[in-house]
Amino acid sequence: MSKTSQQNTTTEANGISVIHTQAHTSGLQQVPQLVPVSPGGGGKAVPPSKQSKKNSSVDRNSDEYRQRRERNNMAVKKSRLKSKQKAQDTLQRVNQLKEENERLEAKIKLLTKELSVLKDLFLEHAHNLADNVQPIGTENTTTNPDNTGP
Repeated sequence: MSKTSQQNTTTEANGISVIHTQAHTSGLQQVPQLVPVSPGGGGKAVPPSKQSKKNSSVDRNSDEYRQRRERNNMAVKKSRLKSKQKAQDTLQRVNQLKEENERLEAKIKLLTKELSVLKDLFLEHAHNLADNVQPIGTENTTTNPDNTGP
């Protein structure tokens, strides 16, 4: 299977170079690629939506402009208030968690102390039981009347 491809480059009036590629035996249709052409050799192509906004002059005294600015200012104010509220809520939550952590650490200390006391009591009781029990080999043997001897 051999692949042959051709590239044709054309430059349009708007400074965009279009590369047309034809590939044989691939069975796929290829889409032209847009490549910016600039005299400096580099840079980014500006999307059409940005170009139209740059070229159109806005009358700062118009009612439409003032309405847009007012809506934008309200949106910015709302966003900043929301951000400030979120920061306050986070700080409050941090303080709650710190208090809860301190309570839990105090509870851990109390329970550890209680466990230590209970262990000491248990070990003392176990030691006392061990002192009262005689070893198996040294038990007193009583004579059994049925015992006739070995």
